[in-house]
Amino acid sequence: ILATGVTVRRLDAPGVDRLTGAGIYYGAALTEAANYRDQHVFVVGGANSAGQGAMFFARYAKQVTMLVRGSSLAKSMSQYLIDQIEDQPNIDVMTYTTVTEVHGDDRLEAVTLENRETGATKTVPAAALFLFIGAVPHTDLINDVVRCNNAGFILTGPDLAEDGRRPKGWTLNRDPYLLETSVPGIFAAGDVRHGAVRRVASAVGQGAIAVSFVHQYLKSV
Repeated sequence: ILATGVTVRRLDAPGVDRLTGAGIYYGAALTEAANYRDQHVFVVGGANSAGQGAMFFARYAKQVTMLVRGSSLAKSMSQYLIDQIEDQPNIDVMTYTTVTEVHGDDRLEAVTLENRETGATKTVPAAALFLFIGAVPHTDLINDVVRCNNAGFILTGPDLAEDGRRPKGWTLNRDPYLLETSVPGIFAAGDVRHGAVRRVASAVGQGAIAVSFVHQYLKSV
């Protein structure tokens, strides 16, 4: 069972490491949301996880500003979520925007933003900065053994299908189990698996399910 996990991508900007946990958070940090009621928070990222986070924080914050490197959310976010964000009055989206520096003594107080088109910068007050900038899977040692997607996450079960057919090189007279990789008898669980929900409870559940599949596999060999 491969459960090697991921490393969260870090924001490379002056002050970020020092203020992480003191106004700067990687991921949803749902337990922190209520602490920023009626304040202005920023969300970095343009994928579904960032959109879902922004929608959640909008329940508490006075204003949520999404900072997106690209030209729009359309390239990386589901349309239903884009529609929800557009309908949410206290969420706004700044495109072509990156964080170049953060400021504060003991806690985050402000962020410096740069427009990637014009190069213009500005520093604005910020109560919190939530970062949804992806993760790097720990698959360096196994990506030549099992099939992974372009980002390096392990493909399992139905995601291995090729035009409705079993994956190339599959040797068994059955489809891969839900958490089984392209190699029979090798399974993946947790964040390292493509399509996984990045929550501790989900990872634990996948591990338990993978064990049950291992037992099924061993009965057949």
